[in-house]
Amino acid sequence: MAEPRFLVVRNDEEQYSIWSSERELPAGWHEAGFTGSREECLAHIDGVWTDMRPRSVRETAS
Repeated sequence: MAEPRFLVVRNDEEQYSIWSSERELPAGWHEAGFTGSREECLAHIDGVWTDMRPRSVRETAS
């Protein structure tokens, strides 16, 4: 059996998550350009999501 594939997804607040590549994305979430195993996707998110605050909070704090 093949290992499940996941997508890295991001919402409009620039928050990241992973989603099964076999399921339709929920409203408000978009592909972020990375696909892999669960572990690979989580490692990718660790590298790119350096500020965990939602975009609206980051913009207000600036």
